[in-house]
Amino acid sequence: MTFPGPHYGTNLLHLLGGSQLLQPLAATFYVTTRCNLNCAYCEDFGARRNGQQPPFLSFDEARHILRVIRSGTDSLILTGGEPLLYPHIAELAAFAKTDLRFRQITMLSNGLLLPQFEAILPLLDRLVISLDSLDADYWASIINMPPKTAQAIVDNIQTYGRLQAQHNFRLIVNCVLSPETLPGAPDILDFCREHNLLVSFSPQAVDDWPRYELLVSPEYKAFIARLIAAKQAGAPILGSDAYLQTLYDFTSYACYPTLVPRIMADGALVYPCRPIERKGGGNGGRPVNLLAVDSWAEAMATAVAAHGLPPQHCTSCFQQCFAEPSLMQARPLAYALEWLRYPASRQASLHNHAPG
Repeated sequence: MTFPGPHYGTNLLHLLGGSQLLQPLAATFYVTTRCNLNCAYCEDFGARRNGQQPPFLSFDEARHILRVIRSGTDSLILTGGEPLLYPHIAELAAFAKTDLRFRQITMLSNGLLLPQFEAILPLLDRLVISLDSLDADYWASIINMPPKTAQAIVDNIQTYGRLQAQHNFRLIVNCVLSPETLPGAPDILDFCREHNLLVSFSPQAVDDWPRYELLVSPEYKAFIARLIAAKQAGAPILGSDAYLQTLYDFTSYACYPTLVPRIMADGALVYPCRPIERKGGGNGGRPVNLLAVDSWAEAMATAVAAHGLPPQHCTSCFQQCFAEPSLMQARPLAYALEWLRYPASRQASLHNHAPG
């Protein structure tokens, strides 16, 4: 949770004025929707679906997308699929860092291909890698790959965790909580403590809601309570107090989806968010492609003209990438206390979420 940029204060004024159309604190760009793993819980991507995915954008097209994004925010999240499969990913990250001077660059990856892309590490401020189990056999069953592949991911996390200071980035482990991974989640927390890694936890989503078994699980609530206590005792846990409390009791919150908009691999802006787009009904979709506009303001004007303003009251999901920034944008005092109280919060963005 670093300083969120100049739009934070402007957005507070918009909220006071009753506007839900907030400026982005960060933007997520799916540089590719192709992947090299087959995670069981991934609802959109995976190697089994690669034949259904759009072709790669050219480097020039991707650079144009970044220019438009940069006109709207100084914080960029590169994701996929697996972003390291994008043929120009190293050049694109360098362009974002040196030419466009994004203040924060985050990459979400499964970590398998990192040995081939070590040169990208100094270009990143934070690298988020998914890890749901330290048991290689079980982790292999989740990603639908051989155990040696699962173990390679764990080994890569340890290897590149040791290079954080050398390359001036932070490595973050993201664990998806499910009834199956919950028993091993404390081991993930201990692993991250041991290897100087930040860690975030998020519930498995089914149709944008936490999986039902978690909603009624005493074990789940006990683990979230443990996370809250561990964070307050100084553990390197990402996730604000407000977000962790939301995970504990699933309290409704006001969602502001335009805080972290998503741009898909073909350049399409998803407006106002993917959950609303999936529902259909004309309230959202992909009305504009960033390849067809020259600024973020132009893209948003086109989207609002097509689908109207974001909903005034929306509690459609508990995904961290929507919940966390919405909670912190609406609670400036809580945001300030997070910054002052928790050193780990000052080392990573509040916009962390799992790939896919």
